[in-house]
Amino acid sequence: MRSVLEHLTEAQNAHDAERMASWFAEDYASVQPVHPGREFTGRAQVLENWSAVFDGVPDFHAELVALSVDGETEWGEVDWRGRHTDGSAFGMRGVIIAVVRDRLIAEARLYMEPVDRSGDDIASAVQRLYRPTGASED
Repeated sequence: MRSVLEHLTEAQNAHDAERMASWFAEDYASVQPVHPGREFTGRAQVLENWSAVFDGVPDFHAELVALSVDGETEWGEVDWRGRHTDGSAFGMRGVIIAVVRDRLIAEARLYMEPVDRSGDDIASAVQRLYRPTGASED
């Protein structure tokens, strides 16, 4: 039997927001731990969000890079890409952890982030993110 995340990816690639939303429970709970203000509840919001995605990124493509299913929990590493209507590149990657009940996503934690095209290497990223004061002395 195919996982719900596999069905979801298929609906995304068909650009079918209605079919995509049908894989979510009416009282679906969405949490984005890195962006707490983006939490929401309900299938209707899923439909609204993904209708906007397909409108803004008409060639949207999703790839389920990796999948693990453990009971009612599905873990998926995903890669979303395409071009905005103005031609600029769109890309997000990350992990979605979904709790599935009765073959519908009841809740999910999304760790999706825009692809950083800045070209920063790891040393630059460490400096920017952690702001170390210098080498430690022993």
